[in-house]
Amino acid sequence: MRTTGALLRTQLRRREWGLLSAALLSLVVWLSAPGNLDRMNFPIQDASLRLLAPPAGADIVLVAVDDRSLQAIGRWPWRRALHAELLSKISQQSPRAVGIDIIFQEPDADYAGDDVLLARAIRASGRVVLPVVLNQHPQGGRADLPLERYARSASQLGHVSVNVDADGLTRSLYLLNGSADAPWPHFSVAMRCAEGADLPTCQPPPRPTAAGDPEWNKEFLRIIPFATGSEPFPTYSYVDVLKGNVPADAFRDKYVLVGATATGVGDMFAAPVHPTARRVAGVEALAHVLNGELQGIRVEPATARWNTLFCVLPVVAALWAVLLLGPSAALLTTTGLFLVTLSAALASPALTGWQLSPAAGLIGLLLTYPLWSWRRLSAAAHFLRLEMQSLRKEGLHATSSAGMGVVVGVTEPSGDFLDRQINAVDMATQQLRELHEFVSESLHQLPSPIFVCDRAGTVTLANAAALRYTATLEAPHPLGQNICHLLHSLRNVDTGEPLIQVDEACIEQLPPQMKGLDSQGRTLLLMCKGFTKSESTAGRGWLVTLVDLTDLHLAIQQRDQALHFISHDIRSPNASILTLLEIKREYPDLMPLPELLTRVERYARASLGMAESFVSLASAQAQTYRFEPLDLAALLAEAVDDAWAAAQERQVRIELSTELEQADCLGDRSLVGRAITNVLGNAIKFSPEGATVRCAVRDEAHFWSVTVRDSGPGIPASLQTRLFQPFQRLHHESHPTVGGIGLGLALANTVVHRHGGRIDLWSEVNVGTEFRLLFPKRTSSALPTS
Repeated sequence: MRTTGALLRTQLRRREWGLLSAALLSLVVWLSAPGNLDRMNFPIQDASLRLLAPPAGADIVLVAVDDRSLQAIGRWPWRRALHAELLSKISQQSPRAVGIDIIFQEPDADYAGDDVLLARAIRASGRVVLPVVLNQHPQGGRADLPLERYARSASQLGHVSVNVDADGLTRSLYLLNGSADAPWPHFSVAMRCAEGADLPTCQPPPRPTAAGDPEWNKEFLRIIPFATGSEPFPTYSYVDVLKGNVPADAFRDKYVLVGATATGVGDMFAAPVHPTARRVAGVEALAHVLNGELQGIRVEPATARWNTLFCVLPVVAALWAVLLLGPSAALLTTTGLFLVTLSAALASPALTGWQLSPAAGLIGLLLTYPLWSWRRLSAAAHFLRLEMQSLRKEGLHATSSAGMGVVVGVTEPSGDFLDRQINAVDMATQQLRELHEFVSESLHQLPSPIFVCDRAGTVTLANAAALRYTATLEAPHPLGQNICHLLHSLRNVDTGEPLIQVDEACIEQLPPQMKGLDSQGRTLLLMCKGFTKSESTAGRGWLVTLVDLTDLHLAIQQRDQALHFISHDIRSPNASILTLLEIKREYPDLMPLPELLTRVERYARASLGMAESFVSLASAQAQTYRFEPLDLAALLAEAVDDAWAAAQERQVRIELSTELEQADCLGDRSLVGRAITNVLGNAIKFSPEGATVRCAVRDEAHFWSVTVRDSGPGIPASLQTRLFQPFQRLHHESHPTVGGIGLGLALANTVVHRHGGRIDLWSEVNVGTEFRLLFPKRTSSALPTS
C-alpha cells in the first residue's frame, strides 16, 4: 500500500508540474510582447548601454548658445548676421561638416538682408547641414523645412526627431523618418553625407511641400549609444567663437555642431546617461548619435520572436530543474539561470548589437521556484494532515522504535527530495509520543524564560530560566500567578510607560511581540503565542517567552559606531592617498615627488592614528586590565614630556605643578598613561597660540586628582553630556583645522571608570576647560572589577 501511495503522489506531482509549466510559460510569452514590461526593462537596458558606452570622439566639437553668450549678446533670437559671421569663422578652419541645430523657418522681418548674408555663408561653407522638424499625427505627418533660400544653400538636410519612451527618457531614433516616398535621413547621417561619405541615403531627397502627407515611413530604429562622461565633447561658447577666443585649430577637420544649451532656449531631453539620468541638450544628443555612427556602433531592439525565445528558454530550464533536482540544487540552479539571463541581457548590445527585454524571463524565473515549492508544500501538508487524522482515530497507537513494537522497513520508490521526506515522515509518525516527552523535557532546559498559561493567563508551567528570572525580580513563585501581574514592571523602551495594563482581559490583549525594559534595566523581547490543546475553546492556552536583548542591543550599538567610523572617517585619508596617486599617474609633472610623498605620509599617519584610536578604545572597553602599582605624578610628567613637541608646534606652554612628588595607586599603566595623554593632547589642540596648559596631581580625600586645564574655547553646557561619547567632535565647525575623530575622551572616560574613578569637568565658553581625572587610592586587596 505504501508503494502504491508513493506512485500515486509521483503521478500527481508530474501532472501539477505540467499544469504549472503551461501556465507559467504562457505568462512569460504574454509578458515578453513589446510594450508590456517597458518600465521594468528600461533600467536593465540602460545599464547595458552604460556598459557599452563609447568614449567621446575627439573629432566632434560643440558650439553652444549658452547662458554666458546670452548675457553677452542679448536675448534670443539673435540676428542672423551673427550666425553668418559665426559660420564664416568656423569655415575658415576647414571643418569636415557643420551642423546648425537652429530652426530657420521664417524670414527675418526686421533685418531682411541678414537672410541673404546667412544663405551666402551657408553656400560658401559648402558643408552645412540644417534641421528638418517632423510633426507627426495619427493621420500622417508634416515636415517643416528651413527657409527655402537656406534649404537650397545647405549641403544636406536631416531630421532631428527622437523617440521619447513611456518614462519620459529619450533612448532611440529612426535613421530614416518622413514621407513614404522620400524619408529624411537623421541629422547625424546628413552630417556624414555633407562630409562626403558615400552612404545610400546621401542622395538629396526631393523637397516635399509643407502640406500633410498621409503616408509616413520610419526605418532603421537605432538605440542611442550615449558617450561616457558628464561633458564628453569639447564645447566652445558661441560668443567666444565670434570674438576669436578659441584655438586656431579648434574646428579643423572636425564635425562642428552648433546649437542651444542655455536654459529655456533649446530642446532638452531626459537621457539615461547616468544611473539617475540627466537632461541633455538637443545639440548634445545629436553629438552622441554622430559619435556612435562614426565608431560603427549599431544597437537595435531585438525582434519580438527572438526576445520571446530569450525569455522562455531559461524558464524552461528552471522548470526542469525544480522537477528533477532537490530543493537546494533547484534553488541554486534557478538563481544561476537568473544571473546568467541578466548578464546576457546586459552584454547583448556589445556582443550582438541587439537590445533585449529580459524582464518577462526574469519574472518567470522568480516565480518558478516559489510556485513549485508552494504546490509541493501544499501536497506535503495535505498528506501530513491525513496522517494526523488517522493517528487521532487510532488513539495514537503507533509503534515506537524504542517501545514494544518493531518498525518493518519498506523499500521506498524513487522520487524527488520532498517525496522522500514525506515517506520518511510517514514512518516517523510512530514516534510522536517520544517526541512529545522530549519537547516537554527540553522546555525546562531552554535558556530563555518560558511561561505556559491557561486561557485566563494563570501560569501553569514555568521552566528553570523563568524561575530564575522571577527570583531576580523578587516576585513570588510564578505557578498560580497571573502572567500580567508577574510582568507588570515592563516599561516601553522609548516612553517609559507601562507595557502591560493589568486587568481581566490582559492576556487576550497582549500583542505577539513587544520590547520593554524591566526593573533591572534589561531590554527584553516579550513574545506571546496562543495555542490550543484540544478542539474546544476551554483547552486554549498561551505561551509567553522572554528573550534578553540587552547584549544584542549593545553589540548593535558598537557595530553601528564601528561602521560609522569605517565609512566616514578612516576611509577619507585612504581615498585622498588614492587620489594623489591617480593625479601623479595621469599628470606626472604636476606635483614633485617629495611633495607627493609628504602628503601620502600625512594621510597614512592620519589613517593609522584613527585606527589606533579605535583599537585602543575597543581594548579599553573589552580587555582585562593588568593592575600594578604605579605613580600618577610620574605618569603625568611622562605625558608632559611626550607632549612637548606638539605644544611647541602650536606655540603652547605646558606648566606642570609639583605639589605632590608621588601619587601611588593601582592600575593598568599603559591605559592610564594613554588616558592622561589624550586629555593633555586635547587641551593642547584647542589652546590658542601663546596660551598655557596647567597640569597637576592633587590629593582629594580618597582619590588622586590628575588635573589638566586649558584656556581654549570652552564647552557649552548643552554639549557637555555628549563629550565622552565616541565619535563626538563638538568643535568641528568652530575649529575645522583641529584633527581627531572623537575617541580620545571616550577612551579616557572608559579607563577612569573601569579603575573605579570618575572624570569631573569644569568649562566656561571663551574662558577654558578643566578636566579632573579621579583615581581611587586603593590597595591590592580591593582591586576594581575588570
